[in-house]
Amino acid sequence: MMTMRGTVVCCCCRGSEGGSGVGTALPAPSLFVPSASPRSPSLRRAQSISVSTAEPEFRDEASAAPLTRSRRRLILLRHAESRVGDRFTKDHDRPISKVGRKDAISLSSKLQQLGWIPELVLSSDATRTKETLQIMQEHVQGFSEAAVYFVPSFYSIAAMDGQTAEHLQKAICEYSRDEILTVMCMGHNRGWEEAASMLSGATVELKTCNAALLEATGNSWNEAFTLAGLGGWKLHGVVKP
Repeated sequence: MMTMRGTVVCCCCRGSEGGSGVGTALPAPSLFVPSASPRSPSLRRAQSISVSTAEPEFRDEASAAPLTRSRRRLILLRHAESRVGDRFTKDHDRPISKVGRKDAISLSSKLQQLGWIPELVLSSDATRTKETLQIMQEHVQGFSEAAVYFVPSFYSIAAMDGQTAEHLQKAICEYSRDEILTVMCMGHNRGWEEAASMLSGATVELKTCNAALLEATGNSWNEAFTLAGLGGWKLHGVVKP
């Protein structure tokens, strides 16, 4: 297992599968957005007391104050480009290509510039997702400070029609805590593309090393998913290398 500054946990038994930024200033990254208490009586005189017959006014400050919920941000990232491999290499074990490495570096810098750095990373345990994350951690310190869990089921669920969004919801609610406000889930198509589309209600295309930025509100992740439902997540855009 790779060495990371953040907490790294392998979750093989919990599920079943699928430094700093660049020194020179970079141009601002662009986002592609698909169309889509009672008062006491007063003493007037020594011999005269004025008593009010009006009902005392009580102010329920909790109900009077506007209800605010935490903004919760979800990054759905597809792994970087991988090598085809030979006939002896399993799909699960294919490494990323040279282009994939460059793309991972570029994407990590853009996410940093946009301020979308996760506190928790849930990732498929496939080689290409692990390598994508490792490169991002090596080039942007924020990614290495996040807690990391490798979830084997992220590899297999991506191939099943219509199941990825619900599976991601369950995983996030299981592994995250209420104080964590930004989570990144790394995986594969077609599931990741499908989940981004279902959650946002827009048609989202995720090519390799593309990240969909989604947002909902809630005092917990479970509340955020419940209130937003399918189609209720705000899509900020898709970040590309």
